[in-house]
Amino acid sequence: MAADNIITATSQNFPSEVLSSTQPVLVDFWAEWCGPCKMLGPVLDELATEYTGKARIAKVNIDDHQDLAAQFGIRAIPTLLLFKGGQVIEQVVGLKSKRDLKSSLDRAIA
Repeated sequence: MAADNIITATSQNFPSEVLSSTQPVLVDFWAEWCGPCKMLGPVLDELATEYTGKARIAKVNIDDHQDLAAQFGIRAIPTLLLFKGGQVIEQVVGLKSKRDLKSSLDRAIA
């Protein structure tokens, strides 16, 4: 499923892995039963590799961590939240192209 360099975010590690990260973090809120989420997986794997050292990719399984989904108002999946400095700076709902996601990451890094 996820590449080695993708963080599996949980209610327990979310503050340290995402909110306290010194790098921008793209968080994918997903579920096993979600077709578009599965289609997005390989794209996130590629981005995690390409952005090593510049940005991080994390995944939150909304079935396992409903509290995080509720905390961030996740109503549809996949929803991607881009965090920088512990704050959400961008939200993307639905399946997006790798190019669109790279643009978002590049803006966050700049």
